[in-house]
Amino acid sequence: MKSAFALLALVMTAAADWEPLWTGEAPGAKRPAAGTEKVNDGWRYTDIEVPQYFAYPAPKDKNTGKAVVIFPGGGYGILAMNHEGHDYAKWLNERGITGVVVKYRVSGKADFGYQFPVPFLDARRAIRTVRARAAEWGVDPNKVGVMGSSAGGHLASLCTTRSGDSFPEEGKDEIDKLSCKPDFSILIYPVISMGGTGHSGSRNNLLGANPSPELLEKCSTEKQVSKGLGRVFLLTTADDGVDCRNSLDFAAACKAHGVPASLFQFESGGHGYGMNGKGDLAVWPTLLDAWLKD
Repeated sequence: MKSAFALLALVMTAAADWEPLWTGEAPGAKRPAAGTEKVNDGWRYTDIEVPQYFAYPAPKDKNTGKAVVIFPGGGYGILAMNHEGHDYAKWLNERGITGVVVKYRVSGKADFGYQFPVPFLDARRAIRTVRARAAEWGVDPNKVGVMGSSAGGHLASLCTTRSGDSFPEEGKDEIDKLSCKPDFSILIYPVISMGGTGHSGSRNNLLGANPSPELLEKCSTEKQVSKGLGRVFLLTTADDGVDCRNSLDFAAACKAHGVPASLFQFESGGHGYGMNGKGDLAVWPTLLDAWLKD
């Protein structure tokens, strides 16, 4: 019971401190009616009303100058906000790293209009926002990374591989003039492909029921890796319901293009475990800790 109250206190505090990503109305889709957003069991958010972020600035006595922008997973239909969001940010804070959890726009209902590029616009804005507030938070603008799990990993990989894209919805203020290219990327059991090895639910929610071949290609990020990307950390398991070949193919593309990548594959562990892997997989946060210190 005590832990349940502690979790409730955390979420209530976070809810009070969410800040809007965009000045005015968020671009790309019409804002739904007030009260639309829902928080379901396990603090899973859906039908996002306003894209926001919640910042955990690093303690001054531990601050490394690094920041990580965190995209929770959930198939582009929900956001697993606690174990793939706030838990990561608190873990990073303990290591002197600023964590910024992003509530990007998702819904399992097509009529919300949250298909590509809407979540991508929110993600890019979040990276730029961290750089805009870098001095305030004690962040080095050249040490801003991304972290995402499952579909959030796909979104992080889009930010990694397609930072050079431009959209007419952007460029409206000074924040949008800043770089949205991550300096490093942490992809945890990520969806990568929009093709056969990908996750059909993520693909349908992001791209719609009948995406064009060109859009499928554009959003299959193993096909978008290029020279000059920052370092990449990849975690997967052989029994993951999101085929481990998503991570393997992304790592192979990094190898082909000279992008430094560390790939960790465990025999078992499934999907959606966050920091709480079982058995051999329980050590994975220590691997990330060492990688971040390198």
